[in-house]
Amino acid sequence: MFLARVTGRLVATISYEGLDGVPLQWIQPLDEDGKAHGPQLVACAAISSGPGDLVHFVDGREAALALEETYVPVDATIIGYVEQVQRAGSTHFAESPS
Repeated sequence: MFLARVTGRLVATISYEGLDGVPLQWIQPLDEDGKAHGPQLVACAAISSGPGDLVHFVDGREAALALEETYVPVDATIIGYVEQVQRAGSTHFAESPS
């Protein structure tokens, strides 16, 4: 699992069979300090998340298995909200989910 911030939503005019009704979102992966780490990704949303939310996501085979229709061609899937991050004895709180 990886940490990310949702930065926007996407709309596909044509969807792969099995991805109908699955929301697509832009996410910015974050490093252990909460800073941007690498390029933004398009991720399917298995939960109801939106821009500004701090989330965790999976990639690879696990991304396809996390959706209702399994084994669809996806690279990343958002699977949960992050409410609190603890690192090196300090606690960091995320923004409330929208």
